[in-house]
Amino acid sequence: MSGLIRWGIAAAGKISEDFVIALGTLPAEEHKVVAIAARSKDRAAEFAKKHEIPDFYGSYEELAKSTNVDVVYIGVLNPQHYEVSIQMLNNGKHVLCEKPLAMNKNQVEGILAAAKANKRFFMEAVWSRFLPAYQYLRQLIQDSKLGEVKEVEVNFGFPMPAVERLQKRDLGGGVIYDLGIYTIQVSQWAFQNDRIEKIESSGETNSEGVDDDVRATIKYSSGGVARMRISSKEELNNLAIIKGTKGQVTLVDFWTPNKLIDIDGKEKVWTPPKGKLPTNYKNSEAMRYEAEAVRQSILAGEVENSTVSYEDSLVFSEIEDTIRKQIGVTNKYD
Repeated sequence: MSGLIRWGIAAAGKISEDFVIALGTLPAEEHKVVAIAARSKDRAAEFAKKHEIPDFYGSYEELAKSTNVDVVYIGVLNPQHYEVSIQMLNNGKHVLCEKPLAMNKNQVEGILAAAKANKRFFMEAVWSRFLPAYQYLRQLIQDSKLGEVKEVEVNFGFPMPAVERLQKRDLGGGVIYDLGIYTIQVSQWAFQNDRIEKIESSGETNSEGVDDDVRATIKYSSGGVARMRISSKEELNNLAIIKGTKGQVTLVDFWTPNKLIDIDGKEKVWTPPKGKLPTNYKNSEAMRYEAEAVRQSILAGEVENSTVSYEDSLVFSEIEDTIRKQIGVTNKYD
């Protein structure tokens, strides 16, 4: 394979559009979007025209069978991640699938089994970890600049009563899936080599029985603790504070941080380039970092990326399942 990877996009929603815009900030000789598929061919055609994509399809099966596509970005709704991921992998495509990867750990195991059987690259799109601020934090921890990490305090919340994909049970809603994956992954980023000893959580649900405000504590074998709150009812400070024995670091807008408050109290700022079109969500251009990591892994012949490994995705799903069980939230896939 040359240095170019050819992307196919599964679903024509807002997050897929932002991903395509982010790809447009990378060198055209390295990343090219060659196809878009949606359940409606008209919608796929409209998306293709807007983003100058040569091929468009009215089914995911057509995309899976395309011979022009190397890797597929999956931006479908949460309950479809399992089915579409396996469909793409079984047709020989590499896959980057939006988070949360699936509706429970069993589904995650099924997807990873398909990736291994087909010897194809697969990754859950936990884009935050590829941003320069996260990479800088990881280096601080590895170099013992923070000392021993003792605590993570992270809050993530916005009032989102009208966002159907978050509030509706049949759309795979709930803050544990939609926002919780972010608070979970940053906690694991700080305590990566620690074994989880205990998870304690409580939460509130909406009229459909979908979780809309959750508090959770993860206790690690080292004695470290991660405390998180996630809410679709109110705006929180949206900070992740990582506290060690030598100091602390704060990730501002931690799910997509361009700014970090360092141990010395000074700000460090990284800003991704803007795309040709405005994005639907804040700072989505920063998805460029995960896209380039996918390219590097595929060119190297890797089937997973160490920044978001298969094991990481399994642990994320275990934590999500445990919190849901503790607050009494289930779905039809359990």
